[in-house]
Amino acid sequence: VMDAMARPGTVQPIQTDVNPPPPLNRSAAAVMLTLADADTPVWLGQDLARNEAVAGWLSFQTGAPLASLPSDAAFAVAVNAAALPSLSAFALGTQEYPDRSATLIVEVERLAKEGARLTGPGIEHVTHLSLPEVEAFAANRARFPLGLDFIFCAGDRLAGLPRSTRVEG
Repeated sequence: VMDAMARPGTVQPIQTDVNPPPPLNRSAAAVMLTLADADTPVWLGQDLARNEAVAGWLSFQTGAPLASLPSDAAFAVAVNAAALPSLSAFALGTQEYPDRSATLIVEVERLAKEGARLTGPGIEHVTHLSLPEVEAFAANRARFPLGLDFIFCAGDRLAGLPRSTRVEG
């Protein structure tokens, strides 16, 4: 996860024995086991919130409380980007505390080095990454230092997109 966030747009393999209940995939589950704890409320996208097995597994494995509102969450997890509300519904941080924003863990069908053009900190020149919606990520960057951080998960791979990354179609 650290490598993915430090080098935005790079696709990182994950090796884990984690076996979460479906539809939560292995990489998203491993990220949550790494980052979530009793002090980090987790909001589940509507695709996961209806699944008692996922909610129970996540609560038991991490001790993280489930947030009923996106704005109360330190982390949000969704099986697909369409299951997320508007990004402005999540905590974006404040000028005094930009770190009090949410990190969204979003499952995607695939992660490929194509599509959106990424530049910024951690990227030597330019890189590309398949993203579900370029405009939303470009708008997120415009709020910097406020904004959301993203971790995209596909199977046993993940990629990070911190709020500092410039995204162009």
